[in-house]
Amino acid sequence: MSKVLPVSSDDKVIYEITIQHDFEQLLPQLQKLGLHKEQKICIVTDSNVGSLYAGRVKELLETFFEFVCIYTFPAGEKHKNLDTVNGLYEYLIRNHFYRKDLLLALGGGVTGDMTGFAAATFLRGIDFVQIPTTLLSQVDSSIGGKTGVDFMQYKNMVGAFYMPKLVYMNLSVLSTLPKVQIISGMGEVLKHGLIKDKFYFEWLRLHRNEISRLDQEVMEELVYRSCEIKRAIVERDPKEMGERALLNFGHTIGHAVEKLSDFKLYHGECVAVGMAAASYLSFQMRYISEEELNLICETLRSFGFRLTTEKFDPKDILLATKSDKKRNGSKVRFILLSSVGDACICEDLTDDQICEALVSDVLKS
Repeated sequence: MSKVLPVSSDDKVIYEITIQHDFEQLLPQLQKLGLHKEQKICIVTDSNVGSLYAGRVKELLETFFEFVCIYTFPAGEKHKNLDTVNGLYEYLIRNHFYRKDLLLALGGGVTGDMTGFAAATFLRGIDFVQIPTTLLSQVDSSIGGKTGVDFMQYKNMVGAFYMPKLVYMNLSVLSTLPKVQIISGMGEVLKHGLIKDKFYFEWLRLHRNEISRLDQEVMEELVYRSCEIKRAIVERDPKEMGERALLNFGHTIGHAVEKLSDFKLYHGECVAVGMAAASYLSFQMRYISEEELNLICETLRSFGFRLTTEKFDPKDILLATKSDKKRNGSKVRFILLSSVGDACICEDLTDDQICEALVSDVLKS
């Protein structure tokens, strides 16, 4: 079983998303890019993923490439910063990497975002490939060319748009993830249904048990459909000038909660809090019905999400949203729902409305 999705710009394919169930097709996919055995390969990975998969990937690639090395950095969001990127720059310089060589981002969103940013800026641009190993990175962060690092605890504040040459997904790696990381990834998956496809949202609800078991066929369809939704949005709006902003549903509050937790909460957990609050605001604005609000809340809970956080004062969360990079001047840009499967941009919310959404009894029940 495998699937391939081309990602295009101006009617030209710029890279492919290939969905596999092992690493065996990685080398043939790289060879399809026209790479030569003399080109150097650096596998960039974190200390968790590296111990599981870097050796196997290196072994496969060394059957063709003459020089393959591994750069490992400490795992965790707190290491997604310019200091880690500086360490990677130095490693590449010492190993004589040039523009014709290639970086492979083997890991979750932190690894992909940071490696992409390093690739965009090292020697003014070196090619890179995404090999996402978490559900969240497979359905979201590896697609679309957004790269970046956190700066002084401000999430993804420094970055660049830089497209990979290939996104290679091995779904079998999901079986080694802690349950909380699968739940976190489902935050982005459910978001795709909520903003673009109510039938997909309903499909996810109907297949919750199979998803919890990581059923191979169901997970392949889930990853493919989420990639398809994000691919279509990114193709129409590669630089987030309009429609792509809809992918930020739940993220304004989500990033604020993530920052206040000092990144101890997983991204998808924080986004779920943001999606619940945004859904409540959509109901308050009379965009969606009470029935739709209850359906959204029930679904989020059924996948293991908490919809509120009592650790943080709503006023602190509100203040943190003011520094979010998605604001428009003095206004905070929120993505709301016109209905399940249809999102819209709203910049007219008051501070009181936002704070009310964070403490609503509807979300606590």
